[in-house]
Amino acid sequence: MTEKTPRASGEEAVRDAGTVGAPVVLSNEPGSFARGVLAQRHPALIRQVRDAFPYGRRQHEALDVLLDEITNGVVQPLAPADHDHERWAAWRREHFGHSWYDAPFLWAESYFYRRLLGAVGYFGTGPWQGVDPFAPFKQAELRGDAVEGELRALDALASAPADERATALLHASLWGNRADLGFRVSAGEPAVDDAAASALVADDSATLWQLLPAGASATIAVVADNAGRELIPDLVLIDHLLEHGHAKRVVLHVKPYPYYVSDAMTADVVDCLRRLTEAPGEAGRIGGRLWKAMAAGSLEVRTHPFFCAPLPYEQMPEDLRKEFADAALTILKGDLNYRRLVGDRLWHPTVPFAERMAYFPGAVAALRTLKSDVIVGLEQGTLDALERSGAAWRTSGTHALIQVRP
Repeated sequence: MTEKTPRASGEEAVRDAGTVGAPVVLSNEPGSFARGVLAQRHPALIRQVRDAFPYGRRQHEALDVLLDEITNGVVQPLAPADHDHERWAAWRREHFGHSWYDAPFLWAESYFYRRLLGAVGYFGTGPWQGVDPFAPFKQAELRGDAVEGELRALDALASAPADERATALLHASLWGNRADLGFRVSAGEPAVDDAAASALVADDSATLWQLLPAGASATIAVVADNAGRELIPDLVLIDHLLEHGHAKRVVLHVKPYPYYVSDAMTADVVDCLRRLTEAPGEAGRIGGRLWKAMAAGSLEVRTHPFFCAPLPYEQMPEDLRKEFADAALTILKGDLNYRRLVGDRLWHPTVPFAERMAYFPGAVAALRTLKSDVIVGLEQGTLDALERSGAAWRTSGTHALIQVRP
């Protein structure tokens, strides 16, 4: 099936999608989540980025051109002089000259962010080279009162039993920027309350911890998602894994350049570490340990161009495949990584997660808050209950999953 094949509507597409021939998620279905992203979220983001910096006339004109193209025009290729012109041409040049809505959703989203960076001069040789257009949004979140409260909550969590603390930190990392579920557990309280547990549509956390026994001299790969209030819980979880012997070394993979507004880069890791080290109490102690771990090599930050590619992980290059093969466990965070991990298609939700992970070179875990249509690995009973609820459970961020393939 090619990307131009018409999609079945809603329930019919989901019902007919099995392990073979599941439709690629496009954005041309009226009322779909994907269409809303292209038609509403992307134009709004252009306006927000424009207002966040005192860009010059050249940037404003380029943003105007991009806005007109995504709302009224067709996909235009990069300029021949652009450093990645050939790379993007190889990544499906057939979409150039056609509607943005007819391209696969994953490709269209990724290409939009590449074009946005080009419009503001991120890859150019002028004064805006390397200036993250999303930095004001990330920094405002990192300096906010919510982060302050979450860091203070770590003081109470420090005295909790190790197993309860491990569960709480795993769930804080899972839920990321949901303040109501971040670091809320204090000593003597249950590690996960009933509301958080019922919001999990799949929970393989027991298998995850079995793969990471204390005292193992393992290397763990963590593929980050968002910066700020999501990256801080990720770093706190990494500290716990190192401090309690679940890992001897952690490799944290981040994006090579700004992507999807809030995705983490090396600069965001540094900002979060500074935020931790400057905090009082347990948060400051955690930040200090992580800072030393970076210097000692037990925590290493890496990046790879593939992390900003519009491709599923099934097409990862050999050097990245080897890295994941050498890890005792690869943990992939967030919704975008999940879509790339299982394939951005309308799989039937009961297709087994392990079946979709047959290609992955080692043990793999997905920690994801649901913010898009794609999902696999659900029990039929769970799916039936979710469908009966009438809620937008696939896209609202109110549900989450922990899925593991040993």
